Amino acid sequence: MIDGKKVVVVFPAYNAAKTLEKTFNELPFDIVDETVLVDDASKDDTAALAQRIGINHVIVHDNNRGYGGNQKSCYNKAIEIGGDIVIMVHPDYQYTPLLVKAMCSIIANGVFPVVYASRILGKGALKGGMPWYKYVANRILTLSQNILINQKLSEYHTGYRAFDTSIFKKIDIEKNSDDFVFDNQITAQIFYSGFEIGEVTCPTKYFDDASSINLKRSSIYGLGVLWVSMQYRLQKMGLGKFRIFEMKIN
Repeated sequence: MIDGKKVVVVFPAYNAAKTLEKTFNELPFDIVDETVLVDDASKDDTAALAQRIGINHVIVHDNNRGYGGNQKSCYNKAIEIGGDIVIMVHPDYQYTPLLVKAMCSIIANGVFPVVYASRILGKGALKGGMPWYKYVANRILTLSQNILINQKLSEYHTGYRAFDTSIFKKIDIEKNSDDFVFDNQITAQIFYSGFEIGEVTCPTKYFDDASSINLKRSSIYGLGVLWVSMQYRLQKMGLGKFRIFEMKIN
């Protein structure tokens, strides 16, 4: 708990047995109240390992629902168990869990309701081994998104994110894709709903066991990202109406 706020860390996992324990052990347990792992039908012993090392809630999907579908299960469980702050940490050890406390502190103190850990601020991405083609693609997509959405994020594609769970009372993540473009849809929803996103710089590591997607999936993702940004701009201009921007009615 931090400043009276319950902190829940969620792990969207798929074949993460080789790196899960190392990631879990670096969490700042002095502020983390509960942990949730959603195993998206892994082919290794991710779920069994999660239970063995003491993760509080282990959910196993019968079928692979995709990265976005995994996150939906993560956030819904965090809300169900009363989390005030939920922070997504990838269990592949690409992002250091040592930033959890700093990111949660920003939210707990009311500075920003959402915080992203950016690989692009500073030189974390290239120093950590991000391939040049991924770096260039990241920069081009981020520039395009900032222009279309009228924001100034350093990157839209990080998988290390913290949220005040109150935002989920307004945005409807169930309307989002179950695939990788989910990350960009939720970002667009956050901005469309009037919330702001803070950023902290984050070192990153690229190695054989870190998760990644192939060139074909990356290309589909890139086109999807641009379409989400176009949807945002068209809706803001009154030239379109898209279901991901329909706010919840409480």
